[in-house]
Amino acid sequence: MRLLSATVLAAGCLPALAETTSTSTAIQPGDTIISNGSVIDGTGAPAREADVLIRGDRIIAIQELGDMFPAIASVIDASGKVVSPGFIDTHAHGDPAETPDMHNFLAMGVTTICLGQDGSSNRIGTLSEWFNDIATTRPGPNVLTFVGHGTVRNESGIGLSTTPTLEQLKAMANLVEKGLQQGAWGLTTGLEYQPGMFATANELAVVAAPVGKRGLTVMTHMRNEDDDQVTSSITELVEQCRSAGANAHISHLKSVYGKGSGRAEEILSHIDLARKSGVRVTADVYPYTASHTGLSILFPRWALPPNSYREVLTTRRAELVKYLHDRVAKRNGPEAMLLGSGANAGKTLAQLAAEAGKPYAEVLADLGPRGGSAAYFVMNEDLQSRLLVAEGINICTDGSPTMRHPRGYGSFAKIIRKFVNEDKLLTLEQAVYKMSGLPAATIGLDRLKSKSGTDDAPPRGTLKAGNAADILIFDPAKVKDTATFEEPHQLAEGFDTILVNGKIIRRNNQFTTYRHGHVLKRQD
Repeated sequence: MRLLSATVLAAGCLPALAETTSTSTAIQPGDTIISNGSVIDGTGAPAREADVLIRGDRIIAIQELGDMFPAIASVIDASGKVVSPGFIDTHAHGDPAETPDMHNFLAMGVTTICLGQDGSSNRIGTLSEWFNDIATTRPGPNVLTFVGHGTVRNESGIGLSTTPTLEQLKAMANLVEKGLQQGAWGLTTGLEYQPGMFATANELAVVAAPVGKRGLTVMTHMRNEDDDQVTSSITELVEQCRSAGANAHISHLKSVYGKGSGRAEEILSHIDLARKSGVRVTADVYPYTASHTGLSILFPRWALPPNSYREVLTTRRAELVKYLHDRVAKRNGPEAMLLGSGANAGKTLAQLAAEAGKPYAEVLADLGPRGGSAAYFVMNEDLQSRLLVAEGINICTDGSPTMRHPRGYGSFAKIIRKFVNEDKLLTLEQAVYKMSGLPAATIGLDRLKSKSGTDDAPPRGTLKAGNAADILIFDPAKVKDTATFEEPHQLAEGFDTILVNGKIIRRNNQFTTYRHGHVLKRQD
């Protein structure tokens, strides 16, 4: 550990600052210094050797601080390691009231998670209470939320109706407005799920209007991710956001049963044309070729509520079985479907059918649309890898602490292990940007106001003086995702020191007993 005379520091004899705030850089009692690290700041810029001075929850300076430090400061020696911003997961799931530690996210370097996805969020009528409850519980990572379109559809009394009245549409827009006023960061839709699947273009424009008024983002699980429908689904999102003046963000961009990098180029060209037409379009991707969701994704609309499934089985079973057979066959067959809940968790649909001695479609019909969840191996590695490295596309997990899918425990670590270290499709600087600076800019976390000595939320996503001290210290060669489809709840390795809001939450690969995450509420 380097030591420097407090007298010398008080006299202001520091080297010229590379990045500082207006706050004094004279080291004070309680300051933390990360020394000797290779700083990758999250902007995509090359790594540089520098020390990081932290005071409270903020970065005070990034610079060479000299050869010695005073004993009044806490020093973390990062020799031989990278110092980067904490990662931001733009599409996460989970309940921080039930599982506040959220070690699955933190262990892979994620210090901020975005909830309220796929059109489902906390009820707007109790959103302020939810914010207070989570703040009191104190989550491990920082937590923010979006307003869910499906949630406000239900809360406004529309539910599964296909013909909402003008008054109901106004009520829904008012709920979105109220959610944004209370601190939500935008709107999410889940158009492949109920009740989002019933929304028309007019309804989508109405609910997006309060978002566009603030220059915020609509995130969507698109209406259809099948290869023959994916570009039309992107167009639907773009037109919704164009009419409202909002930013468009495609959640977990994928092409179900599409093949090859050439198809990826076609999808990216479609997105690029939308950008050139004046709409800001971004997306996120997780680094796995299997999706995960409920079994209802496989069933026709006429077999879903408000229709009676019991009646469907009685009157249209043969038609349903044929539909399910064809649907699963198109999605790479029953071997490509791994059950993820209940007594059948860990079995493929093919295995389940063999055990039952029935055709797989009959087994699926017996399970029904509410019969659990599954992982679906429906994506092509070359296509998805090309999407992942593309401009304007950041990394997400679409995972949670409890979901039976490795993406909730391994996504961000896998980016470094596979895409940087092994396949060399990204540099480490590019990967860090896709996991920190880019998602921060997409959401707006980079544009928060930062005032020294106040309780406002400082900007996040990059290592910069004045920004929040969400920081990772790691050896990239040791970063590893250990979660598998067989054992999906195994923590990632390699992010041995993690700071959240300036406090150490993980040191030497061991979590502390404290949680230091904040509830991040957006301010108009």
